[in-house]
Parts: sequence; C-alpha cells; structure tokens
Amino acid sequence: MSDYKGAALMMGALPPAKAMLADRGYDADWFRNALLARGIEPCIPSKTNRKVPIPHDKDLYRQRHKIENMFGRLKDWRRIATRYDRCAHTFFSAIAIAAAVIFWL
Repeated sequence: MSDYKGAALMMGALPPAKAMLADRGYDADWFRNALLARGIEPCIPSKTNRKVPIPHDKDLYRQRHKIENMFGRLKDWRRIATRYDRCAHTFFSAIAIAAAVIFWL
C-alpha cells in the first residue's frame, strides 16, 4: 500500500503547521490540495514519472534529514523496532518515552 493512503486517515489529526516535509511517496494532487486547504504548504518533491514537475523549496527539504535521523534513533530501541506492544496507545507511549530520552542525550 502506498504511503499517502495511510496519510489520508491522519489528515484530521494534523496539528497546525506552516509546511509539511515529505518524500516522493506522498506526491499526489489530492494530498497537496488537502494540505493547502488546511493552510499547510507542501514541501514534497515530484515523482520522476510526473509529466509536469511541481517545484518545492529545496532549502527547506534539506531539513528532512533530521526527521530521518530521529526515526533511525528510535529504531535502535528494540521494543519499538520489533513493536512488542499490542495496543497502539502503549506503543505510542513507548515512542514518547524513547523520544524524550533521545532528546536529552
């Protein structure tokens, strides 16, 4: 399943933001329009097969490596990488604790 199909379920839970940094997997017209309707500027590079590429802010997109680094650090925690928790709220709590510890280290 494509990434942006899961993003459709989370559109209502997005907090107010100025921009959305996402990779090419989220390049869809409906997703861009939904972000613009919420007042969020999409910073998503166009897929290589798009006939008319949509420009994006390359300087802002370079900041995305910080997000990827955080996911990499979270996966160092065995409990999160293997998802031992059955309940979503328990899993999210483990992510929150791990993120707080990573932030302080």
